[in-house]
Amino acid sequence: MRHERRGPEAPKRLVVFLHGYGANAADLIGLADPLMPHLPDTAFLSPDAPEALPGLPGGFQWFPIPWIDGSSEEAAEQGMDRAVADLTAWLDEVMAAEGVSQAETVLFGFSQGTMMALHVGPRSTPGYAGLVCFSGRLLKPEELTEEAATKPPVLLVHGDQDEVVPVQSLPHAAEALEAAGFEQVYAHVMKGTGHGIAPDGLQVALAFLRDVFGIET
Repeated sequence: MRHERRGPEAPKRLVVFLHGYGANAADLIGLADPLMPHLPDTAFLSPDAPEALPGLPGGFQWFPIPWIDGSSEEAAEQGMDRAVADLTAWLDEVMAAEGVSQAETVLFGFSQGTMMALHVGPRSTPGYAGLVCFSGRLLKPEELTEEAATKPPVLLVHGDQDEVVPVQSLPHAAEALEAAGFEQVYAHVMKGTGHGIAPDGLQVALAFLRDVFGIET
């Protein structure tokens, strides 16, 4: 998968941005600019999702969304299975190329990218340093207890005015994660924020990243 990259050539840790439906690698990579000064020796990577979005030049999707594009549930399911396989293989490749382990890597998702992070992260071994999850939802919560191979720290952030993914998705995800045995689940609601990333949410994400990476204040 094509990706954009910011940061040092020989990093000690990675933050991987996973964009939302209809966006691309450029959508989140700009977040590296405010984060980088506070996260030394960290590289930031942002891949394009594997499927071009029909009718939207430069837009990509991780998998079809039936209530948006009219696709079938079967097509969405098959698309997600392909995206999980593609993302997992790409992550293995880039971590090997960067010389950074899963334990030194955080998945940072937005919207559909959060759905991918919450699905791929817990099913990966030996385990990621953490998952930062903005404005998304946990898919297939009923399967998490049985399928979670690792239980990394998770930060859930959502705008209380989100018109795309309801803010109720945050407590639903938190409850399912805790029920599946995740011991470090943190939540932050961005007041007056729609489907986006507000400064206060990014500050909370930075504090979480510094904590899971073990970067001293």
